[in-house]
Amino acid sequence: MYASIGFITPFLVAVAFFIPLLTLLTKRKVVFDSLMIIATFVAMVLTWYNYFLVRFVGEPIVYTFGGWPPPVGIVYEVDELSAILAIVTSTIMFLVGLYSIWYLKDAEGFEWFYTLYLGLEAGMVGCIYTGDAFNLFVMLEVMSVSAYALVAFYRSSKEAVEAGIKYAIIGAVSTTVYFIALMFIYGAFGTLNMAELAARVRSLTSFPLFTGGFLTPPPANISLAASIALALSLWAFTFKAALFPNHFWLPDAHPAAPTPVSAILSGLVVNVGAYAIIRFLYTILGWDSMKSISSAVSSAAAILVVLGGASALIASALMIVQKDIKRLIAYSTILHLGLIVSAASLGTNTGLAGSMYHIVTHAVGKALLFLTAGVVIKIVGSRNVDDIAGVAKRAPLTIFAMVVAVFSLVGIPPFGGFFSKLVLYQAFITSPHVYMVAVLLISSALALLAYTKILYVAWFRYPVREFRMKHESPLPTATLITMAIILVLLGILSPIIYEKAFMPAAYSVTNYLSYVSSAHKALASYLNSLVGGG
Repeated sequence: MYASIGFITPFLVAVAFFIPLLTLLTKRKVVFDSLMIIATFVAMVLTWYNYFLVRFVGEPIVYTFGGWPPPVGIVYEVDELSAILAIVTSTIMFLVGLYSIWYLKDAEGFEWFYTLYLGLEAGMVGCIYTGDAFNLFVMLEVMSVSAYALVAFYRSSKEAVEAGIKYAIIGAVSTTVYFIALMFIYGAFGTLNMAELAARVRSLTSFPLFTGGFLTPPPANISLAASIALALSLWAFTFKAALFPNHFWLPDAHPAAPTPVSAILSGLVVNVGAYAIIRFLYTILGWDSMKSISSAVSSAAAILVVLGGASALIASALMIVQKDIKRLIAYSTILHLGLIVSAASLGTNTGLAGSMYHIVTHAVGKALLFLTAGVVIKIVGSRNVDDIAGVAKRAPLTIFAMVVAVFSLVGIPPFGGFFSKLVLYQAFITSPHVYMVAVLLISSALALLAYTKILYVAWFRYPVREFRMKHESPLPTATLITMAIILVLLGILSPIIYEKAFMPAAYSVTNYLSYVSSAHKALASYLNSLVGGG
């Protein structure tokens, strides 16, 4: 049952492994282009279907791999939060995949790019869908290994190789730290299933199949172990989310990578870190758990709010002094993830809904901004901001899409980013962390100043370089316009989207009882089938 939940990641991995084998039969790029697009399109359709399936069922859906129920086997458990983020991931991967067909038209090794690209998507969807803390580690590794290789895709470039190695070393350290956290969790609670952990941490006596011997509050040493595990996990996830002070790898990795990879890293990969933080703070360990653990959660959340604010201010200030257009955009990612993590760490439904809303608008806007920058770089042959002078006359639709992305990211109506920032403003101003309102406004103003430099040079300066392309290509232009339209719709339809999608998703995350109950039902159903079969 619910096979569409468990089909996506194995399907993407299977296609990814099939692509190198296909090179034994043909080297025609159109064949590999078609296979990649079909795979990403299927994944996109299935994630949309899964979202409506979760909404129809009205509770998280549990998919058991191999028929083994939680907590015995690895399961996917999809609630509205994970369903929405999977939609964002698969839709942007499909659109960036279309763009990649054009971007890689003269590149060597495109088949390996597509293999890693599908592996990256499989890892991200697996991280978002999984209901097991250890499987989250596995999927993080699948995602990360693909990302490391994609950053270093241009093997002849010293910059790319250096950035890929740096990214890999730092990423390996962060996942190792998370693995150590899993050792503490398993040693303390005897399970790594997220639903069972949520039940045991809260000593839920109404779920005896899960709580086992934890019908009374566990001793202090278990609480200490949980607190250590929380600290280590969140520290690792701040690396994945590029949150200050663990942001230093990102500005080097993004400029060196191919533009489609930069778009995915900035728009999607960092979101996995933010998602993992939300899942740990609200589902696995939370403000409503036993007192000693809830105190640790409150302290960690307060620290994350401060670190998020620092990320936004520092990154926005550094944006102003950048000359490399991709590096400038990369710092913008640190800015927005700071706001996202800060809002998610407030412990309120409004903060959580605003965080999710901004994840979506930032993912689309940032991917679009990187893709437009990629077209501009192709035209002028340089990443230097001063060298893109006059490019708007050669690529008006591309620069128009860039303007839409900038306006959305800065927070100008009627684009989606304005309304997601409006919800963030509401969440901050009604929280104890009112100073985050100033952080939101100041960082947005500084970012606008940095972006204005790009747009001014592109529109009003005379060309200083000979352009390499005579006109815009249809495929990337259509992709850019489509994403710009999505940003407009995210703004125009904001009242409906917020009330019908993001607020229900926020409530689903805070309703840990529903998350636990769904996994409990899957286990009970399995045990009943054994009794009935016997």
